[in-house]
Amino acid sequence: MPNRSKVAMQTAIEDLRENLPKEALKSFTSDRGKEFACYPEVEAAGIDFYFADAYSAWQRGTNENSNGLLRDFFPKKTDLARVIYQELNQALWLMNNRPRKCLDYQTPLEVFLHELLLIE
Repeated sequence: MPNRSKVAMQTAIEDLRENLPKEALKSFTSDRGKEFACYPEVEAAGIDFYFADAYSAWQRGTNENSNGLLRDFFPKKTDLARVIYQELNQALWLMNNRPRKCLDYQTPLEVFLHELLLIE
């Protein structure tokens, strides 16, 4: 996303909706960032939208865990504006192909693809 605006978030969500089966996006849970001001449009599209309580990171546990894994590649104080697309893509590829205990030692990519097959 080019910035943390409502419009940029809405565009990103619309891109997801265009590229995934409708049933793949059932709900969103977000923090209270200004970019999520697009929630009425998301709900109007038939996707439930939930806001985590303030200072309740455990309500978005998978997101917080993923942020921690991302820090293995890009430590705090890394200027993310200097990270090139290929570096980010490589980090995401490695993260999504790493087995997770919470997924019964499957990778996120395996689980995602399995879910997509169940939808179609």
